[in-house]
Amino acid sequence: MTTARTSFARRSFRGVAVAAIAGAGIALSPLPASAHTVAAPAASAAASSSAVQTAVDTALAQVGDRYVYGATGPNSFDCSGLTTFAYKAAGVSLPRTSKAQATFGTPVSKADLRPGDLVFFYSPVSHVAMYIGNGQIVHALNASKPVQVTSLDYMPSFSGARRVI
Repeated sequence: MTTARTSFARRSFRGVAVAAIAGAGIALSPLPASAHTVAAPAASAAASSSAVQTAVDTALAQVGDRYVYGATGPNSFDCSGLTTFAYKAAGVSLPRTSKAQATFGTPVSKADLRPGDLVFFYSPVSHVAMYIGNGQIVHALNASKPVQVTSLDYMPSFSGARRVI
């Protein structure tokens, strides 16, 4: 029971800290270039709606959680589990897999990405992330890394993007 409280308290504080940093427009220095991971997101562009902002904030609150294949939260995620969890918090039901999510919503070009858009990688699609603005994504990449924020350009084989709402 103590573990659950610690996890909830950690998640609540982390979510508040991320929201405060993003809202204040504070940009933190990224980790060394070799890490390809951003310690905390720089101030991102405003989301197009409160529902999209909720999805973005929810995804960012999971940074540091474990990657587990097939996991949908609340303490571990795979890539599509993270996006499903984030949009569920905003009242939107997404298909469960990255491949199915790649056909949901409206296609958008890489040049027109907005916070909350889902971005897909590889062919056939096998990875999804959420764009958070300023060229950054939040995603659950693999078992060797926790949920993290990285540059969109860090990921190879961009295959498309979709606007959910």
